[in-house]
Amino acid sequence: MKTIGNILWFLFGGFLSGLFWFIAGLICCVTIIGIPFGKQCFKFASMAFAPFGKDIQLGGGAVSLLVNILWLIFFGIEMAIINCVFGLVWCVTIVGIPFGRQFFKIAKLSLMPFGAEIVPA
Repeated sequence: MKTIGNILWFLFGGFLSGLFWFIAGLICCVTIIGIPFGKQCFKFASMAFAPFGKDIQLGGGAVSLLVNILWLIFFGIEMAIINCVFGLVWCVTIVGIPFGRQFFKIAKLSLMPFGAEIVPA
């Protein structure tokens, strides 16, 4: 199921989403200050290309918490709301529920990406 889900996800928007996240990561890595944010963009690109079969494990320490608070203020809340809305829209139909669950997973990552790890499900 995860292979079929990843193929459908990739064809219907995952490729473009992952490509945009990858380009954003490259742009962020141009400056030394932006490198940590670029690394998080690469993490989002990994999830955007193929989210089925992956899970997010939250963790980190005090430094991750402080940077996550800054992330929440500037990017995280908006990204989480957008992904939750897309997740709800996909969950309206029975066929779309697996895709909606992936949007909820990405919303979880968008709230606290620093210190989070993408692990096999």
